[in-house]
Amino acid sequence: MSALDDGLARARAIAEEALPERGERLGPLAAPMGYAIEGGKALRGFLVLEGARLHGLDEGAVRGAVQAAECLHAYSLVHDDLPSMDDDDLRRGRPTLHRQWDEATAILAGDGLQALSFELLAGLDLPPSRVVALIRGFASAVGAEGMVLGQAMDIAAETAEAPLTLEEITDLQAKKTGALIRWSAGAGAVMAGADDGPLDTYGRALGMAFQIADDLLDVTGDAGTVGKATGKDADAGKATFVSLLGLKAAQARASALVEEACDALSPYGPDAETLRDAARFVISRKR
Repeated sequence: MSALDDGLARARAIAEEALPERGERLGPLAAPMGYAIEGGKALRGFLVLEGARLHGLDEGAVRGAVQAAECLHAYSLVHDDLPSMDDDDLRRGRPTLHRQWDEATAILAGDGLQALSFELLAGLDLPPSRVVALIRGFASAVGAEGMVLGQAMDIAAETAEAPLTLEEITDLQAKKTGALIRWSAGAGAVMAGADDGPLDTYGRALGMAFQIADDLLDVTGDAGTVGKATGKDADAGKATFVSLLGLKAAQARASALVEEACDALSPYGPDAETLRDAARFVISRKR
């Protein structure tokens, strides 16, 4: 396995440990919350873990932040899949949570994962000022100025008189998809009390490249490989990077963003090669 494969696998294992550690306290929510976390790429958790490594922090000190990133991401997917949102039946190659259980359980499991993510961050054994800074940035990234706003903008676009422009879709996706990736990339620096500028730049470019790759997979992928329905954006007439730029130009834009992300890591030299591999992975993945 490559260093990237190892890192993703380790982040996934850490994320999946968040719920068993709470045992019976979660009651009937334990199974659906665990189901929501299983099977993901754990990219966001990996970014937290790798950024922390670059700044000399060991795994034990930051595992709560790794888990928080993945719990929050899982919550966002569960709610995004709901009938009142995207109404999807398939996620990560399995029935979406509201299909596996029911809509009420999906809402509550998502709520539980969101709250748990903040609890995990608050429990970090780090200087209080760093924990507060980390939580403040997290709340901004995933709340009504970030991910939640991006989702609201996406829903509003479905009934808008005209499709979104390239500038508008870029702003939307920087919030809906990019904000949590950007926070995850910079979290290690914040926890170390270091300058997060290079990793923030990396995360911003990486988040946008990730979304363009998603738009490309919606056009070129198949549900069996991608693990979720494809072609939905085109069927709904939604503006995407592919519909606005065309296939080849969208691919070129994603590649340019990966190059930008990799260039941002120059202060770290060869120590950041695994993060560079992650950026290349984002646009070469098949799911």
